[in-house]
Amino acid sequence: MQAGGAAGLLLAAGPARAQTMKIRLGTATPGGGFPVYGAAFVEGVRRFDPTLQIEAINTRGSTENVPMLEAGTLDIALVQGEVVHESLQGIGRAPADLRVLTAMYPTAGMFVVRADSPYRTIADLRGQSIAWGAGGSGLVILGRYAMDGLGLDAAKDFRPIYLERAGDGPAMVLDGRVAALWGGGNGWPGFVTMANSRDGARFIAPDAGEIRRILARHPFLKPVTQAAGSFTGQTTAIPSIGSWSFVLARPGLDDAAGYLIAKALHALHQAGNPPPQLVDTTAANTVAVVPGRERLHPGVARFYREIGLLT
Repeated sequence: MQAGGAAGLLLAAGPARAQTMKIRLGTATPGGGFPVYGAAFVEGVRRFDPTLQIEAINTRGSTENVPMLEAGTLDIALVQGEVVHESLQGIGRAPADLRVLTAMYPTAGMFVVRADSPYRTIADLRGQSIAWGAGGSGLVILGRYAMDGLGLDAAKDFRPIYLERAGDGPAMVLDGRVAALWGGGNGWPGFVTMANSRDGARFIAPDAGEIRRILARHPFLKPVTQAAGSFTGQTTAIPSIGSWSFVLARPGLDDAAGYLIAKALHALHQAGNPPPQLVDTTAANTVAVVPGRERLHPGVARFYREIGLLT
């Protein structure tokens, strides 16, 4: 183990193989996708390595998770792709010295409206009240970049509503307080609630031309398609834009912690039938989409070399 990596990781007394690591995982506000993912992550890792005692902690989301990692008040945290990009590249701040534990999943950013809504395009939503999400959520930043790519200002060309709790958004759409809710991600709770509601849901995403405009202006974003059947009533695939979210580690997180988490996640997939939230959380995907392999946590990189993914 690294000499300076023990802070924040508590080792229980006993034989070496029975030692436990207590790890603090930052998620986001209740009702959003990160707490659901975090619960699956904790259970999936525990199933294959019970010595890793991961505590999921609700936070305000990605934009709070990064400074909490830097301060050492979290050991690992879920961070939306746009916040990862800004943090590691030093956009609007100093570059963050954080490492990637694993890729989580790709997020296709979209609006959802009631099925009986008159709104069918992004242009239709201009000037309308939009619930962009919880204030600290990376989804808000994704929405800002997507609209900027279309020459729009998410805060000025719409009437923006920022939520205290991510889970408050669907009710606001259903009762007419807002025209649409912005979100993204397979199984995202806001979309699930809307799609399963009595009123039903319809999704609004950039069209092909709008996708090209967004990607030309912000090439760090990627084309992401929401597969058909992801949500009740969604019978066709929905092309959009988005990015991969990641689990990031604080500076100095012990190599052993990263190694064991990577090993447990890989064992989960090798065993087959991982929980739906973790389907894309694979070693192969992580190697493919990590923003520079030097960004991998050293313990993760060591495990990936052992299984032949890195040389």
